[in-house]
Amino acid sequence: MVVKATAGMDAPERCAQAFTVAAAAVAAGVPTSLWLTGEAVRLALPGTAASFDLAHSPDLAEILDLLLAEGSVTVCTQCADRRAIAGTDLIPGVRVAGASTFVAEVMTDGTQALVY
Repeated sequence: MVVKATAGMDAPERCAQAFTVAAAAVAAGVPTSLWLTGEAVRLALPGTAASFDLAHSPDLAEILDLLLAEGSVTVCTQCADRRAIAGTDLIPGVRVAGASTFVAEVMTDGTQALVY
């Protein structure tokens, strides 16, 4: 499963939904890839996910750790560039990739893509 989060702290409920679905997929044993685009890319900066606060929302930092251990986390190249975020600024293990990589992931047989 590929989950794309297009919002971060600018739309916390939508962001939390993406993270919650990604965590549920991992818990169910589904190979999971989380893509952070738009303002969501900031959540891949050290300490940012830990500061996310939404009532009844899971801990986004814990979900990032889970996905880095059992899935993958990718930050959109253009989104990072627009925010002057370099790959070296990100949490270790988070990769930076572009649209062609996203397309390749979602075109894999049996892959489901969800965008939030």
